[in-house]
Amino acid sequence: MDHIQLDDPQYAIRHPGKFLMADHPKILPDDLSKKELKKLLDEDRERISDLQEVLYAAGSHSVLLVFQAMDAAGKDSCIRHVMSGVNPQGVEVTSFKAPSTLERSHDFLWRHAMALPPRGFIGIHNRSHYEEVLVTRVHPEFILGQNIPGVQSLKDVTDSFWEDRFRSIRAFEEHLANNGTVIMKFFLNMGKEQQKKRFLRRIDNPAKNWKFSENDVKERKDWDRYMTVYGEAINATAAPHAPWYIVPADVQWHSRALVGHLVRLQLEKLGLERPTLDPEALANLELARRSLMSEKT
Repeated sequence: MDHIQLDDPQYAIRHPGKFLMADHPKILPDDLSKKELKKLLDEDRERISDLQEVLYAAGSHSVLLVFQAMDAAGKDSCIRHVMSGVNPQGVEVTSFKAPSTLERSHDFLWRHAMALPPRGFIGIHNRSHYEEVLVTRVHPEFILGQNIPGVQSLKDVTDSFWEDRFRSIRAFEEHLANNGTVIMKFFLNMGKEQQKKRFLRRIDNPAKNWKFSENDVKERKDWDRYMTVYGEAINATAAPHAPWYIVPADVQWHSRALVGHLVRLQLEKLGLERPTLDPEALANLELARRSLMSEKT
């Protein structure tokens, strides 16, 4: 895992028009056991915890982790395993469902902007603003419920409509990056056959029945269309300041270990340090120490 870097072309997409789904693996090429992957993740997770404390203390940057994937790809478990060692006071996780009436009354980026992490924090968006160029492209009828000027019927949802959305997303992410938000976008790359196996496990295991929805099977019928729109979205929005990472997800420990390693590398790359105190503040600390030491027990 140590040989994998942030700019590894096998996983990182940093420029538009460079992504082909078929070029990216669904399992890690390294022949690592589950035990080895867990050990690597434990090491990265401990380091992430230390670096998050420095991120909070420095207060100059925030980190936004975006997770996108097909159903059953393991977004929730990946987030849980990677971030379980981090101080929860410095992490904000938002899971975006179908927009509410209030959210539909604003532009499509509004609710995502409202959930951005402040400086010093790590924000995690489980699904994100990309749903508005993914699910809505597969089901353009959803756009009609957004009351957008000039969009009265499906014939108004044209190619230029989607390009306008991509342009808005690029501008949004560039603005965030220019103001100290470090963006990492993860697509968990699971195959169709693996999704079928996971759906069947959810059906066959009573303890996991609650995770399954009949709508999951309906959406599965649009698999090829989803792969197309994912590819187009990644190609339209990859940038050096907002890269996509295509994470092998047929084996969940592969995706957990790789995401943990990439997050660690990105936090280290920031080169942040804890604030240093000026002479006056140090003198006040010494006074406080003497005061404490002089207390009678």
